[in-house]
This record gives sequence, structure tokens and C-alpha cells, in this order.
Amino acid sequence: MQRRVTVALLSAAMLVATTAGTAQGAPAAGEPAFQDLAVQGAGSPYYRIPALTTSVEGTLLAAYDARPTLADLPGNLGIVLRRSTDGGTTWQAQQVVRKEAAPKGFGDPSFLTDRTTGRIFLFYAASVNQGFFGSATGNDENDPDVLQADYSYSDDDGVTWTHRRITRQIKNPAWAGMFAASGEGIQLRHGAYKGRLIQQYAIRDNGANYAVSAYSDDHGDTWKTGSPVGPGGDENKTVELNDGRVLLNNRSKPYRTIAYSTDGGVTYTPFVQDTALPDPANNASVIRYAPDAPASDPKSSWLLFSNTEDSASRRNLTVKMSCDNGKTWPIKKVVDPGSAAYSTLTPLPGGRVGLLYERAGYAAITYTSFDLKWLGGTCADITLTAPATLKAGTSAEVTVRVVNRMDVRRSQGTLGLTVPAGWSTQQVTVPALRAGEGANIKVPVTVAAGASGSAVLTATYRADGKQASGSGTVTVTP
Repeated sequence: MQRRVTVALLSAAMLVATTAGTAQGAPAAGEPAFQDLAVQGAGSPYYRIPALTTSVEGTLLAAYDARPTLADLPGNLGIVLRRSTDGGTTWQAQQVVRKEAAPKGFGDPSFLTDRTTGRIFLFYAASVNQGFFGSATGNDENDPDVLQADYSYSDDDGVTWTHRRITRQIKNPAWAGMFAASGEGIQLRHGAYKGRLIQQYAIRDNGANYAVSAYSDDHGDTWKTGSPVGPGGDENKTVELNDGRVLLNNRSKPYRTIAYSTDGGVTYTPFVQDTALPDPANNASVIRYAPDAPASDPKSSWLLFSNTEDSASRRNLTVKMSCDNGKTWPIKKVVDPGSAAYSTLTPLPGGRVGLLYERAGYAAITYTSFDLKWLGGTCADITLTAPATLKAGTSAEVTVRVVNRMDVRRSQGTLGLTVPAGWSTQQVTVPALRAGEGANIKVPVTVAAGASGSAVLTATYRADGKQASGSGTVTVTP
């Protein structure tokens, strides 16, 4: 009796390596080095809320709150900063960006670097009497009961700063609390909205929380806000995808929630959970690894994400990589398995990535960096195609297409199929593949006599000590 076999197409990438780094002591060979940029009690009783960016000059800037207590605004908080001109190897002394006499306070910094003009923006909230939950409605920029939207900007690579208030421009007077989501905003590099600056905010409207993008199309001279997405919004980040959309990634428990924009951050789809990203309701970070790469470059679809990967506690700081614009997150590695909190990523010159995070129960603001070799895993498309018909008990070939989605050459490797009990197959060789190159590999398979129903074939590609897998659903019919 004949059996008809069809295989559903599926592309995937598989992870390798989940080794943890260490935040103290000398790093092991190949492991990142960790530096505490601010330590509780040294210069300020407490430090919180990291922000990180790289200027157009290549200077690395790290900002954070200097706090009299661990409490958020309102309070006499200030924004402080450290600069590194050697890629994060050494750091200059801490400087004050914004601090005024009590009861005024400034907190929750977020950088945004304009790659066209070189101007560096540092957004934050400004309070007198009220914080996010107590803020009055309205957008009177002199009302001490309104949490204000401020930013500072620098045109000299972060050495000096000028302050500006934009509450009236971006705050709908019907909203109550509003604050910039800390970390780093983005500038769109491609498409119809190329050059647009986007900074994320959390807002409170009629007792519920939403996420919203503030954006500028004139290099920061004027700002607007789009339509809020929620409820269920909180601190959130955006990233430009290589298909022109903007992905919003939002703080939520037990999983992150995401939304998409096709109009440059003005409107978004409703939130949906991303169950690949467990979260304890903590601020996180998402970036495009190569933001200037054109859509034809495999690197253009690579995203990096950092958060405390735990659905209940702020611990287990982890970096993940997506090869497909955030559809899947198969590659991951633990940075710090202990207590950790907010984190923020930024691309560095030369392909490394900077990471600034809160460590050890808010005892320190810690910096490290890593490359993709340390992160491990490999991006590869694995697509299975079977013949239209197969006879039970006979042999045929399944075509597996392997495409190297990394930016480095992969040496000659192997490809094997995992098949149902009673079936048989054998491992075959995959030639060396240049970056972006693919190959169609024929893998022999023998279908078990009497096979029927559905089954799964999984193809696993291995090269250079790393692997990627893809699966297809097999249906056997008379």
C-alpha cells in the first residue's frame, strides 16, 4: 500500500552554551570582564536605573540615578554619568548631569543618540511633589504636582549638558503620570521614517498603565507622542526590524509582552505575550545587533535581548539572540545567575555589545561587554522538503536546505535526521558555507513498514562545535 508523505516547512535555529559569567574576580579565558561603575555608599547612598549609549565619536556613556534612598521619585534624586573613551576599558570620574536642591528630583535616565547630528539626548522624569502614581493630570510645566518630562542634551560628546522640558509637547493633559523608560531609545536607520528619533514612555491614564512612543522628525527640535498601547504597559523598549516595522517589547509578568508598529512608532498592534521571554516584571533591553545593515544582510535580522530570566524573581541575568527579527530566541547565555535587576544593551564599534546592569540587590551598577563568539550558538535556516509520495518500507531522500545566517564562514559539517521508531536514516556531510550561503542536502530515509498518521522529522546541522535544528511535521496517508 502506498503512503503519501508531506512535510510542513519550518525554519529554526538552535542554541548551544548556557555558561554563566561572574561579576567578581578575574574572568576565565574568553569570558567577559566586569567593572562596577558605581557602588552603594561611594559618592551616594544608593545608585539605580542604568542607561548606556555609544556616541558617534565612539565614546561610551553610562548614566544612572544617584539616590538618597532606594525609593523612586518624588525625592531628591540626581542623574550622574561616567564616560569611557577607550571602549569601556577605563572610565572617567563620575560627573553630575542634573541635580538640584530638595524637593526637586530627576530620575530614570534614557539615552538617545542622533547619528546624523551627533547630539546625545538623555531623557528622564522631573518631580517636585509627586511621582508616577501620584502625578496630577494636565501638562502645566510649572505645576509641582505634575511629573514632568525633561531631557538634557550634549553637543560635545557628553562633557556638558543643556536641560529642556517637553511636558507640554508630549503629554496629553488627560494623562496622569508619565516617565521615560530607562535605558536607550532608537533612531530609525531605514525606510520611510529614516532619521526619526524614538524614546519610549510609560503613561498612566484613568488608573491604567500604557506604553507610548515619543518621536521627533526634526532631530529633537520638536516632539510628539503616538497612540498609547495597553493597558498593561510599563517600562518598554523599541527596536527597528529589517522589514520596516518597529517592535515594542514591554515589561510584564510572567512573560514579556510585545506589539508592532508599521508607521514608525505612532500606532501599535495590541499587546501579546512572548512566552520565549519569561520576566518577573523588570526593565529589560532589546537592540538590533547591526542597525545599519541593509535588509539583504543576514545580520539585519539579528536581535539581542537582556533581562532577568525568571518569572518570579529579579535574578539570572541572561542575554538572548534572535536570528529572525524576534520571532524566536534560540540562542542564550547567562551573564549573572545571582541577584540582578535592570539591564541595558548598546552596540559597540567592532561587533562587541556593551551591557550595563544592576547587580547584587542594587549594590552596584556594573558594566561588561561581549561578542557573538562568547554568546555561542549559530544562526542557520533549516528547511525540510520530502518527496510527494513515499511507499511504506521503501527508501527515499529528504531534501534539507541549510543556509548559514551568520556573518562568518562555517567549516564543513554534518547533517542528521531524528526519525520515528522503525524508520532509518544516516548522517551526511554538509560542505563549508560562506556567510549567507546555502546548500541543499539530500538525506536518505527509510519509512517503516505500516507507517501511518503524523510524525516529526528533525534535522540537526553541526559545524564548528555549534548546531542548529529545524523540524517538519510528516503526515502518512493511504
